[in-house]
Amino acid sequence: MNHWNTRFQTENYVFGKEPNVFLAEIQKKLKVSGDALAIAEGEGRNAVYLAEQGMKVTVWDYAESGLAKTKKLAEERGVLVSAELVDLNEANWSQAIWDEVVCIFGHFPTELRQKTLQGVKEAIKPGGYYVTEVYSPYQIPYKSGGPRDLAFLYKPEEFLKTFADWRIVHFFMGEVVRHEGEGHNGLSHVIQFIGQKPE
Repeated sequence: MNHWNTRFQTENYVFGKEPNVFLAEIQKKLKVSGDALAIAEGEGRNAVYLAEQGMKVTVWDYAESGLAKTKKLAEERGVLVSAELVDLNEANWSQAIWDEVVCIFGHFPTELRQKTLQGVKEAIKPGGYYVTEVYSPYQIPYKSGGPRDLAFLYKPEEFLKTFADWRIVHFFMGEVVRHEGEGHNGLSHVIQFIGQKPE
């Protein structure tokens, strides 16, 4: 049984039920419609929010307990979300099928992270967006959430190199305050990135 499957086997939502603040703000500005994929989505708070904005949302996560909570939250909010058990190590990234891919605090070892970013790049439709907020290598001393292992934290150049040929809509690295359930709490050091695939 994996760590996240065990961690999500609680009544309460570890990261709360409300969407990530950055995602909610940006979604209002971008007004993306169509098909969205939320990867490493945990208990579904961001996916359910996107569905509430009228998107057709698919969730990939490898914690069955998280997917069960995603479905429960979607039902509570009266929206439909397709929840799929996917290990990103074995993910099948189809070409140009998503209008938006979202990854909020989805942290993986270096090799898988790079493979996933390449997959995201392939899978987004021309004109579509990649939206992410993740912890930077500076996060560890903040102790407000995220992995304690540097190998799981994102470096800014990973986004800037991988998406060098995309339009960078937004890029930020620095401090923010996050209160997302018990899992993310307090002053944090993050990277935010929004890239738009060329038409």
